[in-house]
Amino acid sequence: MMRTMIFLSALTLLSACATVSPRDAMHSDVEQAAAIIERFEAIPEKEVPPAIMRAARGLAILTVTKVGFIGSARGGTGVVVARTQNGWSGPSAIGTGGLGAGLQAGAEISELVIVLNTPAAVDAFAKGGNVTLGGALGVAAGPIGRTAEGAVTLQAATYTYSRTQGLFAGISIEGTVISTRDDLNEAYYGKPVDARDILAGKIRPPADAQRLLDVLAKF
Repeated sequence: MMRTMIFLSALTLLSACATVSPRDAMHSDVEQAAAIIERFEAIPEKEVPPAIMRAARGLAILTVTKVGFIGSARGGTGVVVARTQNGWSGPSAIGTGGLGAGLQAGAEISELVIVLNTPAAVDAFAKGGNVTLGGALGVAAGPIGRTAEGAVTLQAATYTYSRTQGLFAGISIEGTVISTRDDLNEAYYGKPVDARDILAGKIRPPADAQRLLDVLAKF
């Protein structure tokens, strides 16, 4: 019974992605990424410190939905971008998912920003396939708010931030697996593309990525 409920929960998450085309799904993720950055900035005392954003080599931005009853399933989609010599790269599609156990009920939507502090962190996403946070790719809850600005030092390859139902926090998500979504990238860019070329700035992003690039241009 428990396995059945977890399976049905996972199907609930996946069904939302099956109702739109890959091109439209990617467009939605890109627009959502821009909105997430804007919402994280909206409360200065809880925002990602500007010094962290200015020093970032890249950003992974995701919306993660968790649903469950007795067991739980979670799934998330989003994009990763990298800083290049000519500004920010176009977005590359990413996704995450998994199952959990324990007494849980209801649904929860979280917005995640993962700040990539090092070239190695960006390279992990550029290689395509799966990226596991933690281990060699160190991950830590990021410092929060403008009051942390003067004391910020880079202590991990990635910093993670979460906004859930209006609550902001720096969180640790060690062990999370994030995958490149090549099918969405191909649909969005109109041809087969490699995540490495996207994040190196070698692939011109579509015009509808401009809002995200404009939001990032201030950093």
